[in-house]
Amino acid sequence: MKLLIATHNKGKLLEYQLIFKEFLPELAVLALSDLNIKEKAPEDGATFEENAVQKAKFYSGLANLPTLADDGGLEIDYLNGEPGVKSRRWPGYEASDEELVKMALEKLKGIPFEKRGARLRAVAAFALPKEKVFTFEGILNGFITEKPINIIPGYPFRAIFYLPDIKKVLGELTMEEEAVLAHRRKAVEAAIPIIKKHLTNF
Repeated sequence: MKLLIATHNKGKLLEYQLIFKEFLPELAVLALSDLNIKEKAPEDGATFEENAVQKAKFYSGLANLPTLADDGGLEIDYLNGEPGVKSRRWPGYEASDEELVKMALEKLKGIPFEKRGARLRAVAAFALPKEKVFTFEGILNGFITEKPINIIPGYPFRAIFYLPDIKKVLGELTMEEEAVLAHRRKAVEAAIPIIKKHLTNF
């Protein structure tokens, strides 16, 4: 069984490999780089779901393989769900990790901890070549800290996302620890039965 993970992000690919190693160890997880795919899928949807579906259909069509793509980001309650789908372009341009963290903390300056609730939301889309696309959602709830800890390249908001259940900031966790509780894992867990059902021919 083969499944293409539609990402150029090495960290995200590793996270998926860890998740599928637990749930579907017999699955061959392929990266875009394994197929020498360098094209970039469109991501101009108004929601995480629209972007995930765009990517899954685009790469499934290119590779003629079952494909899993996702889109997601941070939603801050006090900011009415921002940055949401804006993600990397929150300030109106392609911002750096440091700029995004700074912007979030400045917008929440002086706001008490109990009002700094937030969630990391991920929508995964599973596409079969020329067939229906299935979508699944995962959510991880937490709070925004007042100071960043360990900014991970490509994942700025993990440096300020506090998990009260384990009393740690997401950026303090190893990739293996995060893969156990991440929002992306929750989306994949929901997708596993559908993926199992449709991958037998690949």
